[in-house]
Amino acid sequence: MFQGASSLSLDAKGRLSVPTRHRDVLMATSAGQLTITKHPDGCLILYPRPEWDRVRGELARLPAAGQWLKRIYLGNAMDVEMDGTGRVLISPELRAAGGLNKEVILMGLGNSFELWDKERYEAKEAEAMQAVPSDFLNTLSL
Repeated sequence: MFQGASSLSLDAKGRLSVPTRHRDVLMATSAGQLTITKHPDGCLILYPRPEWDRVRGELARLPAAGQWLKRIYLGNAMDVEMDGTGRVLISPELRAAGGLNKEVILMGLGNSFELWDKERYEAKEAEAMQAVPSDFLNTLSL
């Protein structure tokens, strides 16, 4: 299970250095093979290949009403591999789709990661925090 956020920088070629705490798990579970695609929330999502295979199967079974989800996820999916130093190349098309500049946030969300432009993420998080009713937070045992 992947969790936690990491502030990272894309290099001049658009490569992302996967945090060390995730590299060993990714090498063991997917031989460093990942799939990156668009997410409807405006970020990118990174899946270890075995998890992507499962998600891809679910998407393939969607009825015709889910055609746009298929286009977004499957139509934009790119397979990548971590290099010897734990970096993955984010294609120019996906960088543009995610609005990624140099500073990014990689967030572990269980079986996958979200990759956000840092400024975009911080704005969306602030908006989300304002929208959460305070009494709702009191009902959670966090």
